[in-house]
Amino acid sequence: MHTTIMTKIPDMNKPVIVIGTGGHAKVLIDALNLSGRKVIGLTDPVKKPGENFFGVNVLGSDDEVLRFSTNEIRLVNGLGSLPENSLRLKLTNKMEANGYQFTEVIHPSAIIANDVTLENGVQIMAGVIIQTGTKVGRSSIINTGVIVEHDCNLNDDCHLAPGVTLSGGITIGRGSHIGTGTSIIHGITIGKNCIIAAGSIIHKNIPDDVFFMQKRQERLVEKE
Repeated sequence: MHTTIMTKIPDMNKPVIVIGTGGHAKVLIDALNLSGRKVIGLTDPVKKPGENFFGVNVLGSDDEVLRFSTNEIRLVNGLGSLPENSLRLKLTNKMEANGYQFTEVIHPSAIIANDVTLENGVQIMAGVIIQTGTKVGRSSIINTGVIVEHDCNLNDDCHLAPGVTLSGGITIGRGSHIGTGTSIIHGITIGKNCIIAAGSIIHKNIPDDVFFMQKRQERLVEKE
């Protein structure tokens, strides 16, 4: 497998603090460990400082980050991205307003073309393929097994759930969630703040602020 990391942050060797201790955080910690990144702690307001989570010590609440210099560490947003849940975005905005930067997390098994652009805080999970000419916006999640074909444009804060397939030349608007197993055909534009239900097949443009659920006709066949 071949992985290329293109990042706007040159200091990928700086230690990392992961914010959150849920399932998404566990996946990120695993990817960071496999990539040789140093994770110095986690934050979680409901866990006790010093508690061990997936091999990493809990530092305390999110405000523990503020004890570190903005140049000393990089952050990873371990909160999962769920439809119509803005907590992840609020956390990103809060920490960036205090001068902190979110680093990319890229699983070593990902295959990423040489000219792909990844903005700050992008998270690329295991088995992802991203082809040439694609841009992935700030704080977006490209989840397990996603295929992004050539010349796609994913805006900030998007989430492509596991198994999504994007054909070439697709645009995904800011803050949109593409559900598990969805396929989008070539040249389609998905607006901002959309939710595309799992298993959808998208063959037409979707405007902003739409919840799209595919209607399926079922045919009942009597047994002979």
